[in-house]
Amino acid sequence: QVQLVESGGGLVQPGGSLRLSCAASGLTFDDYVIGWFRQAPGKEREGVSCIIDTGSNTSYEDSVKGRFTISRDNTKNTMYLQMNNLKPEDTAVYYCAARPLDGFGCQAYTSYDYDSWGQGTQVTVSS
Repeated sequence: QVQLVESGGGLVQPGGSLRLSCAASGLTFDDYVIGWFRQAPGKEREGVSCIIDTGSNTSYEDSVKGRFTISRDNTKNTMYLQMNNLKPEDTAVYYCAARPLDGFGCQAYTSYDYDSWGQGTQVTVSS
């Protein structure tokens, strides 16, 4: 059974940084696409970033390009999302998700294509 556990969320001032972690178990980590999604109150869940392998393929939502960096450590079955220069509009519950590789770049997948989800971690950007 695949399990994903996020951590690292919290309250931060605008311009601040946070690093989210997603620890995975019950899967062969190397064989999975990992993605980060977020959902703000009253809004639909949106894709933030995704990664295949240790970075051979990554993708970012336009509003986070240049501020967020996704990475993964396959030896630790853990994925990270480094978030810098945070803005109030980044406030949301952040989820990590996983799905098996099937030869496509990770940007090809939407939230509906992911099989396994974590419970989410709250990120609040406010002064």
